[in-house]
Amino acid sequence: MKVPTIRSKLAAWTFAALASAPITQGLAQDAATVAKAEYDQVMSLTPDLKNGRKVYITCAVCHLPEGWGSQDGTYPQIAGQLRTVIIKQLADVRARNRDNPLMYPFSVPRILGGPQNIADVAGYVAQLPMTPNNGKGPGVDLELGAQLYQEHCVECHGKEGMGNEAEHLPQIAGQHYNYLMRQFDAIRTGRRKNSDPKMVKQIRRFTLREESAVLDYLSRLSPPKDKLAAAGWTNPDFPSFARSPHGMELAPPPHSLPPPAVPMQ
Repeated sequence: MKVPTIRSKLAAWTFAALASAPITQGLAQDAATVAKAEYDQVMSLTPDLKNGRKVYITCAVCHLPEGWGSQDGTYPQIAGQLRTVIIKQLADVRARNRDNPLMYPFSVPRILGGPQNIADVAGYVAQLPMTPNNGKGPGVDLELGAQLYQEHCVECHGKEGMGNEAEHLPQIAGQHYNYLMRQFDAIRTGRRKNSDPKMVKQIRRFTLREESAVLDYLSRLSPPKDKLAAAGWTNPDFPSFARSPHGMELAPPPHSLPPPAVPMQ
């Protein structure tokens, strides 16, 4: 008998969550205000990493147990990301302050849980080691990329691309090149609504060559060694997950599948 995949199980949970979610919820309030209120609430809580591991099962379907996403950039690397950044992006997606149709169903309270679960899973993801083999660009215009990065990106993201936790500015070193390209375009065109207006203004006139060069350079900035996983590392918290040779498909543990995360009181 064919064993249901985690994807198919979560698809059913997702449908149930969307069917039961109040369509008008939050429409009377500004999405950014709603997201900020949840961010502040989550930041006041103490993360429980043990529960964060349980909540992360929802995220692992796409981002993989290691949190590395995919080298082709279909899914970003989230392992090692700054905790405040993870919390802000989750709050923004839930409040529709950031449009992400693929991620939204997995972020709703029915599936992910409430503020405490966000605090827990953000703390868990932030401490995961990062892949040393992220997807990189063509490597043909790195000198221009370095120049553009120094001129436009260092002030916010730092010399090594490690971001700023206090200002929830993301760590972008070690991210997949194709994902960076997609987000750069979304920010420049206004499709990513929660973008920093200063960044939108800075990158608005970038040519395709300049965009590719700076993001290629950025994809080659390596995070500190203590943030990187050792060769061959797999997440020991998920010993029963089977990974395909391409690192994309997940199989459920034998005879068990955790239920959707329940919001903590």
